[in-house]
Amino acid sequence: MQKNKSLRGFFRRHWMDLLVILAVIAAAIALAMSISQRFKFDLKWEIFCEHFFENNGYKKVLTGMQNTALIAVFGLLIGIVIGTLIAIVKVIPPYKKLVRYGQTVCNVYVAFFRGTPIVVQLLLGYYILLPLLGVSLPPVTSCMLIFGLNSGAYISEIMRGGIQSVDAGQLEAARAVGLPFSTSMLHVVVPQAVKNILPTMGNEFIALIKETAIVGYVGAVDITKAFQDQGDNSYEYMIPYLVMALLYIVIVAVIAALVKLMERSLSKNERRRK
Repeated sequence: MQKNKSLRGFFRRHWMDLLVILAVIAAAIALAMSISQRFKFDLKWEIFCEHFFENNGYKKVLTGMQNTALIAVFGLLIGIVIGTLIAIVKVIPPYKKLVRYGQTVCNVYVAFFRGTPIVVQLLLGYYILLPLLGVSLPPVTSCMLIFGLNSGAYISEIMRGGIQSVDAGQLEAARAVGLPFSTSMLHVVVPQAVKNILPTMGNEFIALIKETAIVGYVGAVDITKAFQDQGDNSYEYMIPYLVMALLYIVIVAVIAALVKLMERSLSKNERRRK
């Protein structure tokens, strides 16, 4: 009885909201059916399925997903190494000329990679810088390197903020027991800073996943390039691009969910320590 009363009370209070929701759903269904009929969605779907499954288009998509993951993962790892080194150089007190020169170089590096589009960096690196250096790398490997250099500029600022968030007493205590500055940074301060910035690293990884959509400019096959080729082969782009967008949404949603779980785990550990 109590449940029935609560349900009746709920419907009395929110009947207008429910009607609005039902009306929106009905309008969305009607719009979808209209678009489907207007653009011959059924025919386009048949064409997509024919080229995707019967002509082995899915194999290229799987290859694109693999390359996307490789570029994003190794780009993030390279970025973490470069970003950590730059952050450490930037937080060192500039008492010596060598440190000041190093900080100037780091500032120029960060300014370039944060001030130019990633696609420009990719084109400059692949078609100009690597040939000038006499280095010949496969497109995917080149993308890993260039994306890592780009990510390092952003992670350096993230890492610098993480280092500065660590209590200064931690560094002072390490120096007081006789540890040199480099050892104190790498073994005392940086591990604590990494724990503070792990959720932000997840966001950087998501950004790298989405930015890999440009690697087709240098001949690498990623998710975007795979679906573009699918459209080129079938002369039909609507369904491939819709499926591509849905795939990116699913990938990003999964990574975002994992980042949230990591944040909750870290917050629980912090509460237990307190």
